[in-house]
Amino acid sequence: MGMQMMLASVVAMAARVVPFPNLPQPAAKTFVAKSGDNLVMHATPINPDWIISGDPQARTGEHSRSNDDAAYTAIWDCTAGEFRWYFYWDETVMILDGGVHILAEDGTERTLEAGDVAFFAAGTWASWSVDNYVRKVAFLRKPFPKPVALAYRLRSLLRGDAPKSGIAA
Repeated sequence: MGMQMMLASVVAMAARVVPFPNLPQPAAKTFVAKSGDNLVMHATPINPDWIISGDPQARTGEHSRSNDDAAYTAIWDCTAGEFRWYFYWDETVMILDGGVHILAEDGTERTLEAGDVAFFAAGTWASWSVDNYVRKVAFLRKPFPKPVALAYRLRSLLRGDAPKSGIAA
């Protein structure tokens, strides 16, 4: 059973990164540049069960999405209120305007303000307390299932891929 899961994971990973040669491929977007100030913002209500206090109103404007739908970049903003948030995807945020007080489920507390960058792991909760307003850019990535992540790391190890650093690594 374990070997079947590993094989299925390797096949899934290969299907994700290797194009099928005889199937038509959609035109890939290789570069997307848009002003974050000009994105069309859509109401994205916060789950009412997650709201602790106030009436926070959130909006999202999609900037870009990877061709495999495993990564997504958006601008998100929210008015005053306090709520819990569940992170379905790994999410890195950069605060553009305003601020937010964060209480992570591990007890870590931090106030994020314009220019601050933070990471939230998929599968975790955090409490957000917005005094007035917050606007952020959010970089989201679907995490690989554990067997696929293990296979991917093994492939990198076998290929001799060393951990890289830097933006263009």
